[in-house]
Formats: sequence, C-alpha cells, structure tokens
Amino acid sequence: MAADVGIGAVGNAVESRSLLDRMIDRMTVQRDALAWAQRAVAGRDGMVLEVGLGKGRTFDHLRHLFPPRDILVFDMWVRVPPELTPDEDRLFVGDFQETMPAAAERFGRCARLAHADFGSTDRNHDAKQAAWLAPLIDALMLPGGIVLSDRPLERPNWTPLPLPPDDRWSYYAWKVES
Repeated sequence: MAADVGIGAVGNAVESRSLLDRMIDRMTVQRDALAWAQRAVAGRDGMVLEVGLGKGRTFDHLRHLFPPRDILVFDMWVRVPPELTPDEDRLFVGDFQETMPAAAERFGRCARLAHADFGSTDRNHDAKQAAWLAPLIDALMLPGGIVLSDRPLERPNWTPLPLPPDDRWSYYAWKVES
C-alpha cells in the first residue's frame, strides 16, 4: 500500500499522513480508476456491478458515469439515505455468498463492469474474502468485461490491466477473457 508508515516519538507505528489525507488519496485514486473504466467499456452493452454499497458514494458516482446502464448493487445491509438507495429489483442485501449466486441465476453473465470495494484494515481477512469473492463476480461478468477492486483478486480467465500509475493508493483492474 502506498500510505507511508513512520515511527512516532514513543516508538509506536504511526501513519505519516493524516486519516483525512489518506481518505482523499483513496477517493481520488478510486475516482480516477472509475473514469478509466468508463472509457474502457464505452460503447459496449452490459450492466454494472457495485460490490459493496457502503455509504453510497461510489454507487452515486457510477449513476453519473453510466446513466443508461443498470447497476446491480450488493451489500450486507443498507445504510444510505433514500436518494442513494438502489431500486429494489437491483439491490441484493445479505451475504455475498448467497446474494451474488442468486443474481447470477436471475441475470446470468450480464456485467460489462464490476467494482468491488471491500477492503478493510485486516489484510488476512481481505485475502480470504477475495478468494471466494472473485468466482462470484466472475459468474456475473461478460467476456471482455472489466473488474476494478481495491484489493487483489485472481481468476484464471482474468488478465491484469495497468491502471494509470498513482503511488497514493493501490487499485487493481482485470479484463475478463472468457
């Protein structure tokens, strides 16, 4: 990760940048990655997946970037104001391991773009989650689709893509080959 860690006066590890600076960096890198993805999928049919609604910021941004596209949204719960709540038939609330297969059964391979923002401060937890999340995303992706994530994901049919370089925060992209 690009955020620097230094040693405080009492020997405790401390981030050398403030939480606000790191949040701004993360949001800026995410916004730039989404703009890159918008160009990468322009003119091609398919839905958009938002894996992790959170506070609704990225969902709102995706609505602006992709106004004609359906956006399927997945999260454990809904904690957003009504104006940021996805349409009921496009919102899947509950465990990803249950809701994403249900969406795949209903929609099939439908998505041209998936955005997965599920990272936490626990890298071991994130790696375990990535291992079971990637196949669930893959089941909804059209060949040629783009997957963006704040954590590394792996699938044998996904090719890593270079995002515009930015040392402030790590972000990842893949093309779904089949």
